[in-house]
Amino acid sequence: MAASMVCLCRFVWRHGSRILPRRTGLCPSFRSRLHCSSPAHNGLLLSLNKRGILKDSFPQNAAQDELPRLLQSGAQTVYCGFDPTADSLHVGNLLAVIGLLHFRSAGHHVLAMLGGATAQIGDPSGKSSERERLSADAVETNTRSIRESIQRIFTNHELYFHDSPRQLGTVTVLNNLSWYKDWSVVGFLSEMGRHFRMGTMLSRHSVQSRLRSADGMSLTEFTYQMFQAYDFYHLNQTHGCRIQLGGTDQLGNLMSGHELIHRVNGEEVYGLTIPLVTSSVGDKLGKTAGNAVWLNRDKTSPFELYQFFLRQPDASVEGYLKLFTFLPLAEVENLMEQQREDPGKRLAHKRLAAEVTKLVHGKEGLESAKRCTNALYHCSVQALEEMSDEELQELFREAPFHELLLEPGTTVIDTCRRINAIPEGPRGYQLVSDGAVWINHSRTYKPEQVLIPKLHILSNGLTLLRVGKKNFYIIKWLSL
Repeated sequence: MAASMVCLCRFVWRHGSRILPRRTGLCPSFRSRLHCSSPAHNGLLLSLNKRGILKDSFPQNAAQDELPRLLQSGAQTVYCGFDPTADSLHVGNLLAVIGLLHFRSAGHHVLAMLGGATAQIGDPSGKSSERERLSADAVETNTRSIRESIQRIFTNHELYFHDSPRQLGTVTVLNNLSWYKDWSVVGFLSEMGRHFRMGTMLSRHSVQSRLRSADGMSLTEFTYQMFQAYDFYHLNQTHGCRIQLGGTDQLGNLMSGHELIHRVNGEEVYGLTIPLVTSSVGDKLGKTAGNAVWLNRDKTSPFELYQFFLRQPDASVEGYLKLFTFLPLAEVENLMEQQREDPGKRLAHKRLAAEVTKLVHGKEGLESAKRCTNALYHCSVQALEEMSDEELQELFREAPFHELLLEPGTTVIDTCRRINAIPEGPRGYQLVSDGAVWINHSRTYKPEQVLIPKLHILSNGLTLLRVGKKNFYIIKWLSL
């Protein structure tokens, strides 16, 4: 391997369900050991445990003494990996990012590792069949997009959520392709392969479940745990990283990394798992299941993200406030008490949706989500006038968007026909006369009504036209 590696993507700051309807804690042994430990040494872990962000640890004795003492001894380096198998992270990944943010807020340094190399192999964990192979170009595009998303979230956290006098740790984004590109197959297997044992690799749950399946498991997938283990080893050697975060389905991969490092240099390292975000029927939320709520605006708008959390069941909201926000637990309890006193106001739901949207999309994204909510659900003409073309197209993602030249004397029926919103002939005319057409939330009964600025055409040059209950059309008027 080359003596020095240049990371393909990196930024550093230095500053001086039901998705889990109940609070998900650590396994009983982890929880009890944390409480038996000296509080002076386990404050961060206890806090994450109370919020439900930690699920398990490896090795198990880490929770009793070594890891809390390590965290108390000074700034440590923690990493979490994200394979760019899509061009955006999703809500299922957000909890891992939030875990890194908590460590950073406590003064520790965090590494967000993008798997530009491992995405081309495919993690078999939790998969019933092999991933579709991605081209190098697709992985590079996905990596760039996810890097920007992670950078945005960390920036938003620092701007809007970090109000502690404690100095933030650094953030570094890495691409593991940078340390694999100079390896040959023979070199990697010769140097690193000898440290892995077939019996241990075959015993992993992700391997066993696939070996019993009809399609079996390819050699490519089987080697994934070797590469993730080496990632941990490489980050340990180059960044002094001793802690890895991952979902509960990553426990086997975390164990492989621990075993490799322990076998090669004898250093003790630690793995921490976080709960998986699941749907109301218990399925993991993500791109494979087809139920992903994305973190990039072009795939899931701020409005859609806001509504996703706003619509969570009452039984989930307290747990989500602890998991997905940085509100003090006392404030969460106070919010829940207010919600119980007046459930109709849904104060806890609204706060949850606002906090997550601001973290992911910033203050402007939250304001956009609220404008869209007012425009759609509260029939606010003012909100419509304040919306941009982009926001309208996000809000009515399936609605046709038309740019029309406004000609003198243009009527309601003319407009409807030019965008094919109504049938030709008498039937279309009758629909307007019967009140089936709405313009900017106001019903119209006059087909020959000439369009009036500020009534039919908003000050931003837009018209929202609806036919029936669900057929929306967006019109951008030119030459006003």
